[in-house]
This record gives sequence, C-alpha cells and structure tokens, in this order.
Amino acid sequence: MGMITDLSIISQLGEKNEKVNYRFRSFLKSKDSDRLDRTVNELFHFYSSRIDCTKCGNCCTVLKPIILNADIKTLAPLINKTDKDSEIDYTVTDEDGDMHFKDLPCPFLLDKKCTVYDSRPEDCRSYPHLHKEDFLSRLFGVIDNYSICPIVFNVYEDLKNKFHFR
Repeated sequence: MGMITDLSIISQLGEKNEKVNYRFRSFLKSKDSDRLDRTVNELFHFYSSRIDCTKCGNCCTVLKPIILNADIKTLAPLINKTDKDSEIDYTVTDEDGDMHFKDLPCPFLLDKKCTVYDSRPEDCRSYPHLHKEDFLSRLFGVIDNYSICPIVFNVYEDLKNKFHFR
C-alpha cells in the first residue's frame, strides 16, 4: 500500500483496523524500544517531509491541545488582548487542571491553515509527537491519532511492515 493522505479513507481504515492496531500495540511491547524509537523517527521524518500539515488541518478540527501559560503570553499580543482576556475568551480548564481551547475547530484555524502558525502553542508544534523518545509509552495516543493524522496513519502502517506484523 502506498502513502494515503485522504482523510475519509484514513478515518474509515481507523475504524476498520482498530482491533488490529491494538494487537500491533501489544506486539510492539516485546520489541527493542531503542530500535523502535529509531524506526519511528526515520518514518516520521520520511512522511512529514512528504505530507504538508498546513494543507490538512484535521488535528485542529478534532483535537484540543494543552495550552500553557507561555502559549497565552505568546498568543495574546497577536490577537490584541491581555493574557487574562485571552485565557477567558479562548480557553477552558479541564478536570485535570489542563487548559485547552474552548471550541472546535481551533479558533485560529482558517481555511485549514493556522493563522498563528509561527506562534502556535507548544502542544500544536509538537504534534503528532512521533519525534519524541519512548514511543512505546505513547501507543494509546498513537492509536487515537491514527484516524486523525495522515502522518501517524502512514507511520503506523509502515511500522507493521518493518516489524513483519501479520
């Protein structure tokens, strides 16, 4: 299978492959974590260099990133508001004490493009988090993002091939 970027196909395959993806997660738990991290990193760089996130924006329509106080301080001047007004107008704090944008899609998304891209929140900059170490500890999140992000989808599918998962 070649690279897939069509969001409707990715969503359908996410639903169809859910059980297989969880089986693959269990399969990966027995693998060398350093090798797995290296392989994921290589695949992430391969696919992220070929898939333009700014033409997709799906994560911005369905996910609520964690917003840090530092993110508010960066965003507030861009939207001509005080830090406090920005926090009140755009965020909500969840039961874990994490701050998120109130609404979906992201209030800064316009025509699938982030209007504050160079100053976007740290959680947005880091998404889909495949460059981070200890891939094994984040597999539930990866499976959640499989149906959302073309990069995650393609990396996870390619991992199945690289580790000869059937």
